[in-house]
Amino acid sequence: MTINLSIEDKIELIKRNTEEIVTLDSLKQLLKKNKKPVVYCGYEPSGPMHLGHFVTITKLMDLEKAGFKVIILLADIHALLNRKGKEEEIKKEVENWKKTIKAIGIKAEVALGSDFEFKKEYQLDVMRLAQGSTINRGLRSMQEIARDVENATISQLWYPLMQVADIKHLGVDVALGGLEQRKVHMIGRDMAKVLDYDFIALHTPLITSLKGPGQKMSKSIQGSGISVTDSLEEIKKTIKEAYCPAKEIKDNPILQISEFIIFPRFEKIEIDRAEKFGGKIVFKDYKDLEKDYSNGKIHPLDLKNAVVDYLWKIIEPIRKAWK
Repeated sequence: MTINLSIEDKIELIKRNTEEIVTLDSLKQLLKKNKKPVVYCGYEPSGPMHLGHFVTITKLMDLEKAGFKVIILLADIHALLNRKGKEEEIKKEVENWKKTIKAIGIKAEVALGSDFEFKKEYQLDVMRLAQGSTINRGLRSMQEIARDVENATISQLWYPLMQVADIKHLGVDVALGGLEQRKVHMIGRDMAKVLDYDFIALHTPLITSLKGPGQKMSKSIQGSGISVTDSLEEIKKTIKEAYCPAKEIKDNPILQISEFIIFPRFEKIEIDRAEKFGGKIVFKDYKDLEKDYSNGKIHPLDLKNAVVDYLWKIIEPIRKAWK
């Protein structure tokens, strides 16, 4: 739902929980124009939506409130190039993702990569980008995206060039992605003249694996993440076992979930505690929660229990939509 906000309020909403905007000045100029800007984010439909996806989905919801038209690209051809499944498996996941997006309630246009990526002009743009890109840069851009990047295939080098071409052929003003997408987006910005198209890159933080620092959150690794298909009991078990050291703020995934996923969707977080430990406490701002946690006023288990409750409020309607 679009809210009637001033340009300054829109900027603050967009900046919330954003790691980087390339560039902020360009974004301000875009918002000053008398038109509805367009933002997109692409997802490989190679498995159910999980917590890592929720960060960019939540940011898309912010951008929708700021007056943007939202496009979600279900990158089926990218998933195939990145060895994320066979065609029939990916096709099935596309339908699951469509159900998930509808259940979330975001008013997005859902685009499918295979609907436009085989067109002649699109492929010519990819070839132009290929002529101007080195193999080394292509490899670097895929380091945090590709499966088994140490044994990268030529298809995986084609992937980032297609991702850049997507931005032009979807006609978007802003490309949104997690910080792992930065190197791909920079290829596009550096080659704006080759592509005859420019855009703003918007990057969100990455959530640390629930197993702890040094690992990438992945639902394929048991205990690393949570997906929209998980039951309440599965979520409870995963969060209970998650990395969340007392008083520790840095690389704490439970706090990151609170900041990047829960607080943007709920006006407050209530943490229930036994009376002997202080009773119920309510936080309306993440910074207050972080401060009390770092001072030892909030026990990790109490925080985990609250996070489970709020994640379930987000995930339960999605699971119901699948049935």
